[in-house]
Amino acid sequence: MTTPTHVPTSASRPFLTEGGLETDLIFNHGVDLPEFAAFPLVTTMAGRASLTAYFADYVAIARAQGTGAVFETPTWRASSDWGTRLGYDADQLDQINRSAVQLLHQVAATSHDIPVVVSGNVGPRVDGYAVGGAMSRAEATAYHRPQITSLVAGGADQIGALTMTYTDEAAGIVEAATEVGAPVAISFTVETDGRLPSGASLATAIERVDQLTDGAAAYFGINCAHPTHMARALEQTGPWERLGLLRYNASRASHEELDEAVELDRGDPQDLLSCHRALVAELPSLVAVGGCCGTDIEHVGLLHGGPVMVGSA
Repeated sequence: MTTPTHVPTSASRPFLTEGGLETDLIFNHGVDLPEFAAFPLVTTMAGRASLTAYFADYVAIARAQGTGAVFETPTWRASSDWGTRLGYDADQLDQINRSAVQLLHQVAATSHDIPVVVSGNVGPRVDGYAVGGAMSRAEATAYHRPQITSLVAGGADQIGALTMTYTDEAAGIVEAATEVGAPVAISFTVETDGRLPSGASLATAIERVDQLTDGAAAYFGINCAHPTHMARALEQTGPWERLGLLRYNASRASHEELDEAVELDRGDPQDLLSCHRALVAELPSLVAVGGCCGTDIEHVGLLHGGPVMVGSA
């Protein structure tokens, strides 16, 4: 498996990603996202306009900083279980996933000077902070296959799985993407101790997924954790040449604390930058760096050489 030709190599500067889409929209823009799901925005003119403006801000940062972008479609919860909870059937989810990819290609089409990789985003079946309802690898392949098929049919450059909590689900996503010939990046989340919610070490998780899938993933990543938490995961020896993506939480809080929070914790952007610099010094294979929960354009701008502030719609 190979990444799209315009994805940077390990010898080039990492592309940026967007920040924490859902937390930014909810807390900074007053957008209601039931079940923390952004995909319904794709179904309305107002929602599509909001998403287009959101990603355009990050294009502006990429242009100002002289880098490219890897953008995830707003489909982290556009799989069947979450769709059912929100009242969407299989045909509607198919169209939404395709349309989400097309929306980001439209953003990319207006930004010819900025290389943009459209990553079809897949999230966990149950939760990004807990393992509950763990599937076998075969079950995970079957569950995620319809969404991945829709994203690829819509024109996704690659599949990106974020906030994976255990290896079998991650391996199932790799297998489903491989079946349809799509490059795939797998990003795990870690707790404050640097271990996955399943209890596995990050090194073990990456090695196990590679073993189960013959190394088919284009690269791995860590997301939805503060860089100090990620640093604990990297303290031991591991296949860190396979790490291509880091997407930071703004807050140093644990997942449990964030889950219970009623206000946004933006953390300290300058502290995030300092922690980022210390973390990436030993990770030469990074493909993309950006934000997750609590981050916005200020955080991502700083991570890529800012400060950069652009107007948000």
